[in-house]
Amino acid sequence: MSRSPIALTIAGSDSGGGAGIQADLKAFSANGVYGASVITALTAQNTLGVQAIHDVPPAFIAAQMDSVFSDLAVDAVKIGMLSQPQVIETVTAGLDRHGARTMVLDPVMVATSGDPLLADSAVNAMKSLLFPRALVITPNLHEAAALLDAPLADSEAAMEDQARRLKALGARAVLIKGGHGASAEAVDLLLTDAGISRLASRRIATLNTHGTGCTLSSAIAAHLALGKPLIDAVGAAKTYVTAAIAASDRLAIGHGHGPTHHFHAWW
Repeated sequence: MSRSPIALTIAGSDSGGGAGIQADLKAFSANGVYGASVITALTAQNTLGVQAIHDVPPAFIAAQMDSVFSDLAVDAVKIGMLSQPQVIETVTAGLDRHGARTMVLDPVMVATSGDPLLADSAVNAMKSLLFPRALVITPNLHEAAALLDAPLADSEAAMEDQARRLKALGARAVLIKGGHGASAEAVDLLLTDAGISRLASRRIATLNTHGTGCTLSSAIAAHLALGKPLIDAVGAAKTYVTAAIAASDRLAIGHGHGPTHHFHAWW
């Protein structure tokens, strides 16, 4: 029997189940890979917002990483919510210690509800430590603007300019997600050393968008774990997330921004 592909998520939990670790594991499974997890923070969270955050002690984060990497052959890593500089330093040290290579960094800064998830003091640590180690970073329009202290990109030209500025900070590739834009299409731009790729899908009118960023970055990691090149992994993930959003209104979860339908192909 051949070895099972494995993806690891290093992120915060979402007690409501729509984002964070919970969304990541669902996306891994839906895209055909085994999922493992390292929890960096606990959130009291639902479809209406984030009510409280409890950071996991850095030493315990390190222990989780050592436990996973010492036993499981991890093919790809998705990195999500890392709320404090000490957590970023701990995760970076763990990745280096275990020789992790294929990493998707979702620079989670603000929840769909608008609640902040990243301390201001942690932004520079993320840029200096994790950007150079990531295969690809996946900011949305608001995160890209915040990372660059720049206005929100209002055109594809502005998105490309911000992608180039983010890549100059050390990331090997940048995927700027245009889901928060206002055009008829939801356009993402992927910038690699080979150039810029445009990935477009129809914009879907729904309030059920909780966890879409987590889900996309996890789906990318899943397809990288399956051995696909980055451009193919991003394309497959975009197709999956678009279908999950389109099917989200089949779910009736909570009273706010509901989750996407991770298992739309099955039920």
